[in-house]
Amino acid sequence: MNQLRVSLAQQKLELWRDGILAACYPVSTAAPGEAQDSGCTPRGRHRIRLKIGAGCPLNTVFVARRPSGEIYTPELAGNFPQRDWILTRILWLSGEESGRNRGPGCDTLKRYIYIHGTDREDLIGQPVSHGCIRMKNADLLELFDLVSNGDRVIIEE
Repeated sequence: MNQLRVSLAQQKLELWRDGILAACYPVSTAAPGEAQDSGCTPRGRHRIRLKIGAGCPLNTVFVARRPSGEIYTPELAGNFPQRDWILTRILWLSGEESGRNRGPGCDTLKRYIYIHGTDREDLIGQPVSHGCIRMKNADLLELFDLVSNGDRVIIEE
């Protein structure tokens, strides 16, 4: 089984397979925090609950975890300047620690915390997300095919 390790301090995601580092990607997270509606990235032990978007084209736009039928372009972004773009694929996370990232007031799954592609690849490496873990779209395509539902995700400072 794979394990993903996300470092909030270093803004990176590592993929470990059988105790060996298999891949490393730059990411963009938010400040650490577990509270509902905080806009922060939850720490601790998680699992990939659901992989969404297999077979969709690069830069597919997702709304409410479904492909909207749109492909992201700067022109499309100009028509929707307030949208927080979720692109290419979604790895939906579920917390494993009751009272920390699972359960009332802190539930990662109910907070809709994902690993997903972004329109702001220029900001990857900086903590500017709204709680999710943003990746470059090509990196996410690669990672998506390497992980499975149930794989562990550790998010640490």
